[in-house]
Amino acid sequence: MRFSKVDFSITPYVEGVTLPVSKPNPQFLSEIGEEGMRELLDRFYMKLYESPIAHLFPSDREEMKTAAQHSADFFIQICGGPAYFNRNRGAPQMRKRHAPFAITPEARLHWLVLFEEALMPLLEEQRCSETNLQSFWRYLDTFSQWMVNSRS
Repeated sequence: MRFSKVDFSITPYVEGVTLPVSKPNPQFLSEIGEEGMRELLDRFYMKLYESPIAHLFPSDREEMKTAAQHSADFFIQICGGPAYFNRNRGAPQMRKRHAPFAITPEARLHWLVLFEEALMPLLEEQRCSETNLQSFWRYLDTFSQWMVNSRS
């Protein structure tokens, strides 16, 4: 498999525009598995922990790992897996959950760049198809726009 066609472009944020979001292909989860999703989100959250947007996340490393697992539950569910998030945390309502945090367009960009870095081992290890990874990336790109709630 070659992954040269995966497009990690980021759609520019436009205030007041809510783009329609499509869930990722369920095959993405089938290919990487639940454990692979948990590893991905742990890798991603450890990048966030050291990032310019770390202030938006728990400052305790163990709390950050717990947040990563809650996020993994969400992404497993959104990719067609078991409804772990709903069972453990209630309905996602992600905009409401993120409302207490000032998420700027710049923070969104940091978040996406770090997510791209966290996804790279999946490419290097050829753990998923480019089609399914592209579907997951498109979801992240649109989802991240929905989370922006502050200009600065």
